[in-house]
Amino acid sequence: MMRKISILIVDDEESVRDSLFNWFMEDGYRVECAENAKKALTILESESYDIVLADIKMPGMDGLEMMRRIKALKKDSIIIVMTAFATVDTAVQALKDGAFDYVTKPFDPDDLSHLIRNASKQITLSEENEILKKKVVLLENTEDLIGESEAMKQVLQEVESVAQSNSSVIITGESGTGKELIARVIHSNSPRKFFPFVIVHCGALTESLLESELFGHEKGAFTGAMYNRKGRFEMADSGSIFLDEISTISSKMQVELLRVLQTKTFVRVGGNKDITSDFRVICATNRDLKSMVEEGSFREDLYYRLNVVNIVVPPLRQRIGDIPLLVDYFIKKYCNSMNLPFVPIDPPALARLEEYQYPGNIRELENMIERAIVIGNGKKIYLRDLPLDKDKVQSTIESLDDLEKGHIFLILNKYSWNISRSAKALNVDRVTLYNKIKKYDLKPGK
Repeated sequence: MMRKISILIVDDEESVRDSLFNWFMEDGYRVECAENAKKALTILESESYDIVLADIKMPGMDGLEMMRRIKALKKDSIIIVMTAFATVDTAVQALKDGAFDYVTKPFDPDDLSHLIRNASKQITLSEENEILKKKVVLLENTEDLIGESEAMKQVLQEVESVAQSNSSVIITGESGTGKELIARVIHSNSPRKFFPFVIVHCGALTESLLESELFGHEKGAFTGAMYNRKGRFEMADSGSIFLDEISTISSKMQVELLRVLQTKTFVRVGGNKDITSDFRVICATNRDLKSMVEEGSFREDLYYRLNVVNIVVPPLRQRIGDIPLLVDYFIKKYCNSMNLPFVPIDPPALARLEEYQYPGNIRELENMIERAIVIGNGKKIYLRDLPLDKDKVQSTIESLDDLEKGHIFLILNKYSWNISRSAKALNVDRVTLYNKIKKYDLKPGK
């Protein structure tokens, strides 16, 4: 997935441009030419180049002035100046203004190729440093994935199996279950992990804003478009793009998204140039897309294009056994951020947390713990510190069977479906527990 280094050659002599173009194309670079500084600056407004190789003496704006303008917009640009009028003053001035190096005409092809390779190595090293910084962040984020319940083990197995592929993934689950975190884990364990992970919250944007966000726009494409802007698909080249709340996009955007997924090619808003980007798509939704397809509100062809792999993230009420681990994690997280010593949780408070139904899932539990640390006495988290909705502690039970089924399911989840430990907690033998599981058709995550 290594990209080609791009070079823009700026010289008023056609023979020089042609010679350099052919040399660098043979060396495997992506090359463009401009006959003067004005044309070069116009090109650079719509597309960036890694290296600019510019003649100093040109009609109109000279190479030094062009370099100053480029540096004003992008300080780290690599510019190599060239001239047939070699003087010490000119060379010194070019280097003072930020030139990477200075060459004189006529050129030795081997020397010039060596200089370009050195510049390319600097570009690659700089990019690798940035990638490593991003990688550190991703590795830290994967540590937030907490869970030892059977339901979460199933999710982790699915993540592990899909991460190495290039297939599209839809992550489904209720709000607050950690779908974005699952997407990050998939990316950080994939071959694309050293490239960008780009996030788009589709539900927070109008159709026109989402179009500009995904595809980018050209200067003057609409009121307020004061400059060219890369879209998220372009930014995600060689990496992954995470489309959160995919179910909220309009019919028009569904058509455009389908075309991009099929061709990996798109056009910026207001532009006419095809842009190709190699990205992997990971989506998330809290709605049933299959039902939306049947209702006609979501395109069937787009659904099957996205739904190569479907990972279902269980709600917190179906992974009760993970609550003590999550509570401990969030206490440490917020005590550290507030520079406080670790605050243990009182057993009755933890017991109530294990009974709660969590309409807001993990996000709600995290909010509870943060609030309890802020308002508590600093020694321990008590039940009074938790903003629990008493109407949502346990479900409404209408029969004894419902009560027994719910309690057995809670205990099984609490002990990660360890039959021996669950039977002991319920004060029954293993055979009795197996018969109850069969009677109520209980399954992990169900």
